[in-house]
Amino acid sequence: MTKTTKKTGKKRTKTSSPKVVSVKAKKPFSNYRQAMDYLLARTDYEKQEKVRYNVTTFSLDRMRNLLALVGDPHDKFRTVHIAGTKGKGSTATMLARMLESNGYAVGLYTSPHLIHLHERIVVNSEMITDTEMLGLMNRIHAPVEKLSKDDPPTFFELMTALAFMHFADRKVDIGVIETGLGGRLDSTNVIQPQVVGITSLSIDHKLQLGDTLDRIALEKAGVFKKGIPAITVQQEPIAMSVLKEQAIAVKAPLSITGSDIDFSYRFETSREHGPHTRICLSTPTSKFEHLRVPLHGKHQAINCGLALALLDKLKSSGYRIDVDKAADGLHRVTLAGRMEMICEDPRIMIDGAHNAASIRALIHAIGQNIPYDSMVVIFGCNSDKDVMGMLSELQYGADKVIFTRSSSPKAVSPQDLADMYTEICGKMYQTSSSLGEALQLARSAVGREDLICITGSFYLIGQAKMRFQPNRAAVAS
Repeated sequence: MTKTTKKTGKKRTKTSSPKVVSVKAKKPFSNYRQAMDYLLARTDYEKQEKVRYNVTTFSLDRMRNLLALVGDPHDKFRTVHIAGTKGKGSTATMLARMLESNGYAVGLYTSPHLIHLHERIVVNSEMITDTEMLGLMNRIHAPVEKLSKDDPPTFFELMTALAFMHFADRKVDIGVIETGLGGRLDSTNVIQPQVVGITSLSIDHKLQLGDTLDRIALEKAGVFKKGIPAITVQQEPIAMSVLKEQAIAVKAPLSITGSDIDFSYRFETSREHGPHTRICLSTPTSKFEHLRVPLHGKHQAINCGLALALLDKLKSSGYRIDVDKAADGLHRVTLAGRMEMICEDPRIMIDGAHNAASIRALIHAIGQNIPYDSMVVIFGCNSDKDVMGMLSELQYGADKVIFTRSSSPKAVSPQDLADMYTEICGKMYQTSSSLGEALQLARSAVGREDLICITGSFYLIGQAKMRFQPNRAAVAS
């Protein structure tokens, strides 16, 4: 554009100001698959057979540094922390559902998953979506890269940070957080919870946590914090002694269901609900009477009692809890991989029992709740477990055992399992190289009134669930 000046009559050119073009920074991941490939490439101790258990391998400082770089999301909502050997996921889920039914927005973080990685991060019973996960991964990428120059975060640390970020984004009222391994050095042990729960303790993860109950109890008690109330269930005397000592040492008030907290349960059968367990729990602030436990087994009654005690502790600290609403939420609880029937013809059940005490509880619960003529058990487990203890318990419930190998890199070979089983009891067994082959063998050995039970490893039952209920593609971790 030209313009003539009045003074000189000369023409001059008027230049327009350059347009400001905003250029969006390129995101590290353009799609979900890229983000998952990056996440799954992190060091994953769940897959490693031999892992050194120390403050370098499991570093809370590294976890805190990662969280600081994403805005300390774990400080933006209240939490309940649940540790223990068995029943953590069941207890956490029951507590979360009761809080949800009382109108609270609840984040639930558990591990491992059966089919899909997103099972670990849930808000009000809904798993995190692919879109939400992609967004979080794009946000956390730069912090991870920064830390990776000197001290790269692990897979579980990233998952924990992603859960905290998601819960903060969704503005949850409370997060129910399950520990992954142990307690003292677990990535989740950066939170300052409202209350701590300790489920039943038994031998598990022997290579990391030790092969005695007192050593295991010491690791689990590492989640106790000064002034924060803790609740546990009845434990073996040596484990209870350690828990009490540690609670006193850090000045954490400790209560015990069935001792300090009035708790009882009874098994019954009705036309409406069939075999089931009912529990009663009362405190100065709550009275839960004859509630039906939504999951089978005496062990689930104990877990349910702990969930109710934790709920009551929240109530006494100011949470609005209606007993009837809590009962309604409890009755709607279902939990994949816990005595879950995945096929009716033939009847095939899966259960994530992965230590000796859990196998014992499973056999007892099946005997109480599931009628059958003969039971064939398809069994596979990982090498870092109490393998001999599990096999010793298995002999008392299985009429026939088929040993197989799960998809875990830590899986014990079927022949090694068979050799140990022969050493223990000399009962009948078969071996198979895959779950598919094991199922073929089992099907040929059962009739209409028999039961096939798949157990020993979350990896194995996850494979089984995918085979019979492939509702969505799995993201393995």
